[in-house]
Amino acid sequence: MLVSTGAIIDLPAFLLTIFCTLLLLRGTSFSARINNVIVIAKIAAMLVVVVAGFAFVDTSNWIPYIPANDGRFGHFGLSGVVQGAAVLFFAYVGFDAVSTLAQEVREPQRTIPRALVATVAVTTSLYVLVGLVVTGLVHYKLLNVPDPVYVALRSAGPGLEWAKAMIGFVAIAGLISVLLVTLLGQVRIFYAMGRDGLLPTAFARTRESSHVPLAGTIVTGAVSAIAAAILPLSLLGELISMGTLFAFGMVALSVLILRRREPDAPRPFRVPFSPWLPMLSIAASGYLMWSLPLDTWTRLAVWLALGVIFYVGLGVTRKRQPS
Repeated sequence: MLVSTGAIIDLPAFLLTIFCTLLLLRGTSFSARINNVIVIAKIAAMLVVVVAGFAFVDTSNWIPYIPANDGRFGHFGLSGVVQGAAVLFFAYVGFDAVSTLAQEVREPQRTIPRALVATVAVTTSLYVLVGLVVTGLVHYKLLNVPDPVYVALRSAGPGLEWAKAMIGFVAIAGLISVLLVTLLGQVRIFYAMGRDGLLPTAFARTRESSHVPLAGTIVTGAVSAIAAAILPLSLLGELISMGTLFAFGMVALSVLILRRREPDAPRPFRVPFSPWLPMLSIAASGYLMWSLPLDTWTRLAVWLALGVIFYVGLGVTRKRQPS
């Protein structure tokens, strides 16, 4: 839902996105070094807060562990858990970036699967631990705020006063890290699409000095900065989650189709437990998509229609060009 806040644009979000775009223009290696430092600091800070926070947890705040549904879909209960997972699925979009950066690493057939499994395991564990600490420090009814971790730490009193500054650092540094990875992943997707003829060839060209896809980086950064500046976070979260779930479902479906159409094609990495694991992925993605608000489905349909129009228009234009 679009709401009036009295502000024209979200200037910090706009400037932060532009800043991350400029970092990417310096080169992938430079951005990766910065991102590695931020991620290590972020994980260390979260672990410190989790360990310290458990000493102040009130286990009565975990009862009931899943509050009863109030009669409306998505308001607590199992449907609330599912809808919450769907809305916050955008937090897992970084896993997709691991696979899109396969061209940047050595022996991707070996390192990419390991990296995906490791990132899922580490991130999920951290999410669970932070969730347990936050809901144990303060009752869940008080956490429907933009900064729930900060509110939880404040409720613990002087014992965790020192941790508030650390969380502030994690929040800001984490945004830079997430933006870098997300923007970089999208740039590489545009690069691959340009190379395969699905986008104009300008997206497949790179700068000689830094080997950065210039057109894709500028377009991705500009569109992301504008969206961050004018759209509310809740709307962006739902849109990204819907798009990510749809893309994951399509990838799983592609695995099934390619296994049937090209069974003998060389595959450095094979999805295990096929076709059951891809089918489970499709079902899980579809169920989470179904739990999202109806407006999000409408926006997905609009974006898909625009994408089809663009793709068809690009194909018609190329057919008319002399060979």
